[in-house]
Amino acid sequence: MNVLFDLDGTLTDPKEGIVGSVRYAPQRMGVESPKESLDSVTPLLQHSITPLPHPGRRARPSRGSIRVNISASMKILVLGGTGFLGRAFVEIADSRGHELTLFNRGHRNPDLFPDVEKIHGDRGVDLGRLDGRTWDAVFDTCGYFPRVVAMSAEKLKDAVRSYLFVSSISVFRNFNVPNQDEDGEVATIEGPIIEEVQPETYGALKALCEQAVQRVHGERAIIVRPGLIVGPHDYSDRFTYWPVRMGRGGEVLVPDVKDQPVQIIDVRDLARWSLELLEKEIAGVFNATGPAPPYCLQEVLTACAGNTSAELVWVNGEFLKKHEVQPWMDLPLALEYDGSANGLCQIDVTRAITAGLSFRPLAETIRDTREWALAREHGHQWRAGLSEEREKALLAEYAELNDHRKATV
Repeated sequence: MNVLFDLDGTLTDPKEGIVGSVRYAPQRMGVESPKESLDSVTPLLQHSITPLPHPGRRARPSRGSIRVNISASMKILVLGGTGFLGRAFVEIADSRGHELTLFNRGHRNPDLFPDVEKIHGDRGVDLGRLDGRTWDAVFDTCGYFPRVVAMSAEKLKDAVRSYLFVSSISVFRNFNVPNQDEDGEVATIEGPIIEEVQPETYGALKALCEQAVQRVHGERAIIVRPGLIVGPHDYSDRFTYWPVRMGRGGEVLVPDVKDQPVQIIDVRDLARWSLELLEKEIAGVFNATGPAPPYCLQEVLTACAGNTSAELVWVNGEFLKKHEVQPWMDLPLALEYDGSANGLCQIDVTRAITAGLSFRPLAETIRDTREWALAREHGHQWRAGLSEEREKALLAEYAELNDHRKATV
């Protein structure tokens, strides 16, 4: 019996494709070619050769490509799984044939994934419904307080091989420092820990959560620190605002910090890569944002305005501060107007890229985010960005101020 087991296609002409290579390689080796079907492919490999549509989008025959999953099906416990990142992770993991269990309170998007096992419970109160079960890995998307994360880490100590905790770039102590890698100093909390998500303590709480997982799972722990996660189903609007606002056209107020660095991560890229870390059992701490080197703000906003009638009006930081226009929430992606927080978007992601993290084109993220946002229910209450009324008033005052200055010169 002749057996060919080619994991990466190095023995075959890659232009022939997965199925074509099964016929092509024997010809090159001078042995009898298999019949013209997939019957000659081993059952495991045949099961793995499946067309996987892009998460959240219908498969397009013209782009039809075959993706190969050579890993065996895994049993994965997802803590959360119906929000933003968790949703994207479940979509891609399910499409790859993994056996999923979602543990959450059942409050958010409860009708998603009807064919996936769901266990309802409050992770901060009682994890008893997980007793007696084992999984290959856990994907923890919704841990914010060290006490709560320690509960799940302890409960699953002997029930999983790998524990992936989704942390945040916000763990770093000082964002004046550019190019921080995973060994950068993290924030701490002095005094009692209050279980409430606040901007002042968010990063330090996430750092303590990381430590809780590492204490229990040691070298099996996977800590992923995303930057700003963007893309379809992001209800925070911290990126979504710009593609939608540019799409409306007209004069658009933008902060005049054109050279400010910008790092983001498309939720689908983050979900895919996180799954691959679990599939390959790659442990460690990873900064997960990008690209490297970063975009600049002008580049991102100009891309958002592409193929629209938007006219960017660059407004200086002095005017914005005077009128209490807050960076980040009023004007998403903007950090401090004086550049003092630029280190937040100058993170070293070398380790993650080496481990396989990649980034789709910015234009694709912008397009897909805009399409998703415009399909939301009418009357969506924006969580970030300027209201139309406020933006219009600020632009009028800024134009009047500039006209006055020109008249006095």
